[in-house]
Amino acid sequence: MMRSIKRQIMALFSGIIIFMIVIIFIINGGFLERYYVSTKQSEFIKVYELLETGMKEGTLSSETASGELSRTAEKNNIAVIVLNRQYEPLYMNARDMQMMVTQLMGYLYNKNTQEILESTDEYVISKCRDKLNNTEYIEMWGLFEDGSIFMMRSPLESIRETVNLFNRFLLATGGIVIVLGSLVAWYFAKRLSDPILQLAELSKKMADLDFEAKYSGSHSTEIDVLGNSFNAMSEKLESTISNLKKANNELLKDIEKKEKMENMRQEFLANVSHELKTPIALVQGYAEGLKEGVNDDPESREFYCDVIIDEAGKMNQMVKNLLTLNQLEFGGEDLQFERFDIVELIRGVLLSCEILITQSSANVIFRQDEPVYVWGDAFKVEQVVRNYFTNALHHVDGERVIEIKLISREDVVRISVFNTGHPIPEEDISQIWDKFYKVDKARTREYGGNGIGLSIVKAIMNSFHKEFGVKNYDNGVEFWFELDRK
Repeated sequence: MMRSIKRQIMALFSGIIIFMIVIIFIINGGFLERYYVSTKQSEFIKVYELLETGMKEGTLSSETASGELSRTAEKNNIAVIVLNRQYEPLYMNARDMQMMVTQLMGYLYNKNTQEILESTDEYVISKCRDKLNNTEYIEMWGLFEDGSIFMMRSPLESIRETVNLFNRFLLATGGIVIVLGSLVAWYFAKRLSDPILQLAELSKKMADLDFEAKYSGSHSTEIDVLGNSFNAMSEKLESTISNLKKANNELLKDIEKKEKMENMRQEFLANVSHELKTPIALVQGYAEGLKEGVNDDPESREFYCDVIIDEAGKMNQMVKNLLTLNQLEFGGEDLQFERFDIVELIRGVLLSCEILITQSSANVIFRQDEPVYVWGDAFKVEQVVRNYFTNALHHVDGERVIEIKLISREDVVRISVFNTGHPIPEEDISQIWDKFYKVDKARTREYGGNGIGLSIVKAIMNSFHKEFGVKNYDNGVEFWFELDRK
């Protein structure tokens, strides 16, 4: 195997551990001291507030006030000294008082070098190095309202030593963690890859129609769930293939289909004869009128010719629709099931009907932008959509709105075409899918309809074995059909 999952998981796991160790090194070395200094500033300010309160209330030397101050200062490793105007000590907890007094005098007379971290009218917080002991401190000094002066300091060396100690410890333990982590990663990667390899082998056997192989995992993981699904699929495929062979044998012996086809041919011829009577009579009548010169003026002759052309076109369209319906009902067309984007198909139908939309002055609404993939014969689905949409264009009324919607329902998508106008009479709803049935015969005749479009829809949807239908609303009618998403 060119790219082993085990190796990839081990490399990923080890890389994460090494990355985390490096990140901790960087944080310790570059940011821990800054964080410590920022925290120490807050602690200085807290001690300063206790000092200021004690100075204002005159309780600095009392046992209660100095006790709380001493505990806070000792807890945060802060040395404190407070001197009055005569430089006499009012409070101190530092062991080396003289060193702090010297440092404080240096600040008062600007003799000390310092890196100022924060400065206000009452105090200054800075970072500096004491030349006497060559140690770096964070210090705070300033004046109280009565002229007393104070100074606080806390060494930085302790945090630096802590960082160095922690980094050495991290370096020593990091190697051990990487080795142990790699072993753990190898173990779990093996447990993960072995079932996957078994499933790969199982899929190859299933592709060769060998349904005897079964997944034999014993752990309760997602891969085992997949393996059990493979087993169920194998059993289902075996059963389905057996049923298909049986169904094929039964279909070969089916003699009733011929009788059904003969009945449908007879019905087809009878309906065609009935529907062609009127347009043939009109064509014949107007043609005879032209021949006999009933009207010699050019406008009348042009009108007669237009009627003949129009009726011939209607007959041509009806014949095409009948042939399509005949092929569907007799099973003369093979279904080409494929996965396609129904949104793109609908937009293609709308684009091809732009002239009709403009002529009908309809407001067409279709808000779906994201693709929705379905299964079906794309060419026949387009026929269904086109029949529904042109039917809506011919019957839109009132607000003249046509809305196309996609509604996802579990494993199917419902496509609906709604148009404002008059609802279909309830007594006609069950018959609108029959060939040559017309609810409004005058209006159907006006736009050249022959009552075949919805019959084609019915035949297509029956061949798909999917649901379709119509629903009345107070302000219009909605036609719908469903397709599989999976």
